[in-house]
Amino acid sequence: MLILRHAPAPGNVPEGNAGAAASKTAEKTLSVSFLKFACAGTIAFAAAAAVSVAAVSAPRQNGEQRLASNEPVQPNAADLAASVVHHGDGVAAIVNDSVISDYDLRQRMALFIATSGVKPSQDTLNSIRDQVLKELETEQMQLLEAKKDNISVSSAEVDRQIDDIVKNNHLSMDQLKNVLSQGGVDMSTLRQQISVQIAWSKLVQDQLGDRVHVTPADVDAELARIKQAANKPSYLVSEIFQAVDTPDQDAKVQKDMADLDNQIQLGAPFSSVARQFSQNPTAAQGGDLGWVEQGQLPADLEKRLETMNVGDVTEPIRAAGGYYILQLRDKQQPVGTKVAEAPKQDAGPPGTLPLVRVLIPIGPKPAKDLAERALQAALALRVHIRDCTHARDVVSRVPGAVYMNLGSMKLADLSTDMQSAIAKTQPGETTAPFPSPAGVELIVRCDKAAPKESVFVVPTRDQVEQQLYEEQMTVLARRYMRDLRREADVETR
Repeated sequence: MLILRHAPAPGNVPEGNAGAAASKTAEKTLSVSFLKFACAGTIAFAAAAAVSVAAVSAPRQNGEQRLASNEPVQPNAADLAASVVHHGDGVAAIVNDSVISDYDLRQRMALFIATSGVKPSQDTLNSIRDQVLKELETEQMQLLEAKKDNISVSSAEVDRQIDDIVKNNHLSMDQLKNVLSQGGVDMSTLRQQISVQIAWSKLVQDQLGDRVHVTPADVDAELARIKQAANKPSYLVSEIFQAVDTPDQDAKVQKDMADLDNQIQLGAPFSSVARQFSQNPTAAQGGDLGWVEQGQLPADLEKRLETMNVGDVTEPIRAAGGYYILQLRDKQQPVGTKVAEAPKQDAGPPGTLPLVRVLIPIGPKPAKDLAERALQAALALRVHIRDCTHARDVVSRVPGAVYMNLGSMKLADLSTDMQSAIAKTQPGETTAPFPSPAGVELIVRCDKAAPKESVFVVPTRDQVEQQLYEEQMTVLARRYMRDLRREADVETR
């Protein structure tokens, strides 16, 4: 993707015929799958919000809570990006005579850092730089190819995706702009990334849609296979994939994937990393691969899934075509399984709950802008706190935030605000941020929900047809991109 300071606005991609689907199935896919873009999913705007709390001090030894105006200020995402990218407007790479500038690279790095929740070390920054530059080169190839086909992307299409960002993150448009601004990210950088995603998806549909043919016999065969496999578990999976096109790339791709896995372990949302770095079309949906049954994935991937618990993320796994990182989001038992009644969890004495308290100490009457930054930071923390086990580590990475293990607390002894927030949660959940005389707070429930089992349901014919279409499109799109890479003239500076 080309993001030059003087580049045309995303809505001004050359207009032309975006192409019509070649079949009823293709039309359905265009509206249902390939235009479900990354930004329609949940993005955690965590790093920028966390940076904003650097201006908030932890409680002093004398109990005073005030602005840390004399303390070092945490660099924002753009400053971090600039530490490993030239500060000027030099050339970072050239793709088929089209320039990707250092400014482009800094902005896209800042966008990733500001929206991923990563608090990068110097080594991680270098890795992010390499990954983002590789992604920019890929997007530039996609953009140039889309222009050849006269693909157009309107401002309204980009606006709809940004509206989804706001909606799915429970933000206002002003808050979104503020998060990006605090990270040093120009709004045009986000818009341009979305625009290229839309253009590429249209191009794939236009160029490859008429090459995909799903016949009634194909659907019959797949339904028969599914029914035969219905006595096996099925998995709801997300993926990150990077291709190994030649043997000499293997070690480099493995290292890149290990770095991505490390960022996820440090708190970066899987879906955000998948959008930015996965090379499969599922990146558009944050890596969502959907429900898969045994027999659908390569054996190395299935073997690893069998050992995972819901919520687990794998290490990089070598399989056909390249390396994968998988996230298991849910699991279903075979058809006909009798689901046992979930055992009741021992939550302690009646009227008590084990709790963790997270405080962003800004005092009872903070300035409006400080209160807003603290609220954003609390929202970001809430996204990343999966449970009480990980809460301390997550909170420790946000300057100024305070972690307190309250142990088993009698609910009647808590403040009215705390009781009200907890009443709206379920076991294991974190409350929405709420103000208190001490600042902005979150309460994490450490009681665990009883494990629930669900049973596999055989999909409908339409669902199977859609799945087969997407699988064929995925294979063709991957080949298309591989060919573009092989033919591209790329010079990295």
